[in-house]
Amino acid sequence: MVSDSAIHSLAGAAGGIIAMSATYPLIVLSTRAAVNVQHDSKSVARHLLEIIKREGIVGLYSGLSPSLLGIAVTNGVYYYFYERSRGIILNSRQGSKALTVLESMLAGVIAGSATTVISNPIWVIQTSQAVRVEPSPSEPSNSRAVLRRPSVLQTIQAIIAKDGLNGFFRGLGPALVLVINPVLQYTVFEQLKNFLIKRRTLKLKERSSGGAVAVLSDWDFFVLGALSKLVATGSTYPYIVLKSRLQAGQARAEQYKSSLDGLATILKEEGIQGLYKGVGSKLLQSVLAAAILFAVQRRIYEFTRKAITSLP
Repeated sequence: MVSDSAIHSLAGAAGGIIAMSATYPLIVLSTRAAVNVQHDSKSVARHLLEIIKREGIVGLYSGLSPSLLGIAVTNGVYYYFYERSRGIILNSRQGSKALTVLESMLAGVIAGSATTVISNPIWVIQTSQAVRVEPSPSEPSNSRAVLRRPSVLQTIQAIIAKDGLNGFFRGLGPALVLVINPVLQYTVFEQLKNFLIKRRTLKLKERSSGGAVAVLSDWDFFVLGALSKLVATGSTYPYIVLKSRLQAGQARAEQYKSSLDGLATILKEEGIQGLYKGVGSKLLQSVLAAAILFAVQRRIYEFTRKAITSLP
């Protein structure tokens, strides 16, 4: 029999692919803005139109293939370790079947750390692809086709040629710090979900003497997912900028002595706005993706579990 953690893992991977595909152009915009050290006050819409003009619609999906693999691995591994940790914690005590804030954070740290180490090479490839555009010598200089995107294989070869296998773990330090992002996200989500269920259950009991427990709708999961991701991404964005620059192999970022030195350097050279470059498109993407993920993951989980339990 397939374990409940494995079903959560599968549903999380599938939900992540759907959410990533729907919001990927915003990831390209935020990543390019994050690695750009120049002051830029252009709007998200202006950047969007410029990429389409230079590179066509395909430019908005630079690095999509490793991203889909990355989000499938990331969400699959995270949901698996989170549900396993959650189950161990709940089975270790009697009483309530809801995690406390500290228990949610502990499960999140365990799941997030495992996920970060396993998926970092994939995100290095994705970030490098999202920001790299190379000239094509076979095209005239005034042609839009003069810009071409290195393939996944070419990107891997470039990373190895420059930094060896260690290159696939660029930005791992700030990425591990960013474990706090999903920890915050899932902790906020879990607590908001528990609060909402408890409140609605009390209202049900006031209307009747039965022991019914409130069930949240898809819309509830959508809204709670959006709110939890807004809190998480807004709180940790400077480290997202730092991680993007390191994973992209930016020459200036390679001189940072540590994560804190990198943040201090960005603050000194670019001001507070340097720590929040691309935050608008990133927040929009993160909130939409999280909302879609939480709603879709729940449906896929329920469908998969029902299909498996119905097997002879």
